[in-house]
Amino acid sequence: MPAESVGPRHIAIVMDGNGRWAKKRFLPRFFGHKAGVDALVRVVQASIDRGVEHLTVFAFSSENWKRPSDEVSGLMGLVLAAVSRYLARMGAMGVQIRIVGDREAVSDKLRKAWSEAESATQHNRKLILNVAFNYGGRWDIVQAAKRAIADGVPADSLTEAKLGAYMAMAGSPDPDLFIRTGGEVRISNFLLWQVAYTEFVFSDCLWPDFGEAELDAAIASFHERDRRFGGVKAA
Repeated sequence: MPAESVGPRHIAIVMDGNGRWAKKRFLPRFFGHKAGVDALVRVVQASIDRGVEHLTVFAFSSENWKRPSDEVSGLMGLVLAAVSRYLARMGAMGVQIRIVGDREAVSDKLRKAWSEAESATQHNRKLILNVAFNYGGRWDIVQAAKRAIADGVPADSLTEAKLGAYMAMAGSPDPDLFIRTGGEVRISNFLLWQVAYTEFVFSDCLWPDFGEAELDAAIASFHERDRRFGGVKAA
């Protein structure tokens, strides 16, 4: 491990493989998503234990509305149940919850639950948990551009830093490490702006089975990387 290696401060995860996990057990897909919530709670605690400051998870993409309606409605209900079940525990762990994404398409009940979760945990500093729900990287860039235009930012003064301040993830540093579980090797429209110099790890582990050992393996891989950010490392 290089002596200068630190972090990762911020880990982003595409939590993939819930449906396949359930199918292997001859269970409805919903049970895979439910097991996935339990895995997330484990990984939140493991991240805190390893000094991670920001954890961003892809819970529901803007493309996931194409899934069967019963699966989508089940996911919405699961989110409400998860907030009710785990909010106090997350608060006790020192987790600050932030919901990242387009809230317009979800129900008033879900928006209210999100607002309550954010309000109840807003002063926690142990770990910032960004939950990307109804989120897409292209949506994020477009909404940032629209907000900048609405604020009257002149085109000739628009910089990466200024546009970045309008991104949904403006409150967190760019991810150091991006993990995708489930064996797929793509980013699926997640954090397109933010992962310009992020290190990628793709795991065959299905998300409900992901735990401390898999997280440690990904972090170990991160520490083996030679991060130059487009430059050349001095001899």
